[in-house]
Amino acid sequence: MYSPRHFAVEDLSLLDALFKRDAFVSLITIDAEGLPFASHVPVIYRRDGERISIRGHWSRANPQAHAAGPALIIVHGPHGYVSPRWYTDPDQQVPTWNYAVAHLRGNLQSFDDAERLQSLVAELADAYEVPLGGDWRFPESAPGRIDSLRGIIGFELQPSAIALKAKFNQNHPEANRRGVIQALRQGDGHEQELADWMQRINFGNAE
Repeated sequence: MYSPRHFAVEDLSLLDALFKRDAFVSLITIDAEGLPFASHVPVIYRRDGERISIRGHWSRANPQAHAAGPALIIVHGPHGYVSPRWYTDPDQQVPTWNYAVAHLRGNLQSFDDAERLQSLVAELADAYEVPLGGDWRFPESAPGRIDSLRGIIGFELQPSAIALKAKFNQNHPEANRRGVIQALRQGDGHEQELADWMQRINFGNAE
């Protein structure tokens, strides 16, 4: 990933925030023909210091379920268009796109033992049911569906390289950055979120 020094981030708290915001990732491997193959899957993210684990599963019918070796996981953050009119010197500027993203590379490991798959599916259900106030749990809520585990294959990636990028106008004067944040505040929920992230990256949480 191309990441000029203004936008490169080393603080892993940004990675935590990206996964907390949206743990539906793009998983990319190289197939037998040497071509990139992508799946889009929800994952469980765990970090203990610099040790990171990312787990998820495929349908057994997914060709990627037979992949092993080098892989790339892309975690997507907020993003949006920035108009030159939002700067203090608009005649000297051009449009751009602001965004945050993480690329994690490592060797992909797969597993299909029932105990690990059951634990993984249970964790995924908890991760998404609890915020909804739901009480669906696996396998307690669906004991008759244990056999469905035969239809999936799990994976785990412990990244050996992490690239974090937050492109939020850090290369602009403070007045321009504040102008962009102010303009985004006038927009919808998507733009409001982008403004919040810009505020944190550029100026901390204080308004």
